[in-house]
Amino acid sequence: MKIKLESKNVDVYYDKLKALSNINMIIPENAVTALIGPSGCGKSTFLRLFNRMNDYIDSFKLSGDVLIDGQNIYEKNILVDELRKNVGMVFQKPNPFPKSIFDNVAYGLKIQGIKDKEFLRKRVKDALVQAALWDEVKDDLNKSALSLSGGQQQRVCIARTLAVEPTILLMDEPTSALDPIATTKVEQLITSLKEKYTIVIVTHNMQQAGRISDYTSFFYMGDLIEFDKTDVIFTNPKQKQTENYITGRFG
Repeated sequence: MKIKLESKNVDVYYDKLKALSNINMIIPENAVTALIGPSGCGKSTFLRLFNRMNDYIDSFKLSGDVLIDGQNIYEKNILVDELRKNVGMVFQKPNPFPKSIFDNVAYGLKIQGIKDKEFLRKRVKDALVQAALWDEVKDDLNKSALSLSGGQQQRVCIARTLAVEPTILLMDEPTSALDPIATTKVEQLITSLKEKYTIVIVTHNMQQAGRISDYTSFFYMGDLIEFDKTDVIFTNPKQKQTENYITGRFG
């Protein structure tokens, strides 16, 4: 198992509120790791440590180390824009821009100053193929992304993330706003993408975590209660709290 992401003795505060307490976790490369637990337990805060999204919150304070490929990404010399190119993020609700499908997917590349039309066309196509959307939209790339269905919009957002060629994908409940058919498509997509990417997903859906993840971590009240292979967490958890949550006794 090659380690891609790691947290060491991580505490997070928002002002005096302690959101995460002494989190130690190793996340392997080219696997899907699910973060589960009740609302407000620290899952999204933990996820956003890896692309420094919490930096936007004035009261955010971190102690401990957050590592990608062995490097602490909170050191002073880290270029946060470069970091975020490498660590893509997909949010709970699809958030395409009010632009064409093509311009949505090409957005990050254009921000980087890439103007070569042939290069942009190739990268947009590759990203849409990876996002399992190309066949549905290839004849209509100039159509507004906002005219697509919710599931297609979410796959446009995933394609937009993939176009800048990250190595890590963070997903914060990416299917919670989608219907069951669209959810299945996104789940199939996540499973196929792990060959190339390290994926960390926050989900409230136990069945989803069971279906798509290789590893699962259970958070409760800012603590990491248990982290293991998904089949172990779901069939033979070591902690009673984990068992109670998974069997629906609380949460």
